[in-house]
Amino acid sequence: MKNKKLYPLKFSPILKEKIWGGAKLKTLLNKKSDSSIIGESWEISDIEENLSVVANGDLQGETLKNLITNFKDKLVGKSIYKQFGNNFPLLIKFIDAKENLSVQLHPDDKLAKQRHNSFGKTEMWYIMQADDNCGIIVGFNDGVTVDDYNKSLQNDSIESILNFETVTAGDTFFIKPGLIHAIGKGVVLAEIQQTSDITYRVYDYNRKDKLGNKRDLHTEEAKKAIDFKENQEYKINYTSKENQKTSLVENQYFKTKEIKLSTELNLDYSTTDSFVIYMNIEGITTVSVEGFEETLKVGETLLVPACFNKIKLSSNKSTLLEVTI
Repeated sequence: MKNKKLYPLKFSPILKEKIWGGAKLKTLLNKKSDSSIIGESWEISDIEENLSVVANGDLQGETLKNLITNFKDKLVGKSIYKQFGNNFPLLIKFIDAKENLSVQLHPDDKLAKQRHNSFGKTEMWYIMQADDNCGIIVGFNDGVTVDDYNKSLQNDSIESILNFETVTAGDTFFIKPGLIHAIGKGVVLAEIQQTSDITYRVYDYNRKDKLGNKRDLHTEEAKKAIDFKENQEYKINYTSKENQKTSLVENQYFKTKEIKLSTELNLDYSTTDSFVIYMNIEGITTVSVEGFEETLKVGETLLVPACFNKIKLSSNKSTLLEVTI
């Protein structure tokens, strides 16, 4: 990697077959696969055995891990490198649920460190497409207690105590650790999360895999992690603004903004000590970065290293998610 320089990076998608997956990542987002059950496209990943590999330019074939090891804070930013070292802090995905995902939740940093020597999992969802009357499970119905939850597990009635939200394109949800949730069938979304693959599955509709086996549940592990407090803060209320950034979710783990674009937009990141990720949600966007140019089609993702400050976005009509820390 000697004498090679950084530039805006595209990575080869890591496609995951899932029991609940479908074909929309291929038909809507142009992912290449012969499978009809692709549930996830891992766009940027530093998870062991699932390391993203560069797909463009002089660094093609290098893993994200190797890039951080060699370029350090020039890639991710000084404060981020100081905190995370050679670990990339975020996992970026597109998800297609042809069938319901399992009802699940994630541990926070403290519990994940204690049990799994891992980061916890704080995440957000941006709905890209949803079939009529489809939606997500997020949180419990009002007034549900620990006792109600335990009884529902015993008599297989947990669906009756869960809060279902019908969704449409653009709806955005913040999924904090401990919040019970599930992506419902007919929904395609973008997911931004901490680098963690720790999930506690508490209900899976009693379905079986192709070998006739039910998937493992983690009901006991979940009991210490689950949050029963009434939480109405999961849906983000925002108003899209043309040709400027609209803040969606900001926390200690990531900052995500929506950009609705219909012209050129010149952005200055000189005060942002972070890489910049663009997820192209709609249309086609040209990203120009200090002598480099990349075209982003719908379903494509770009990582701009922290050493670049000036970025120009151009499009007649597109929607981007901008992710920084």
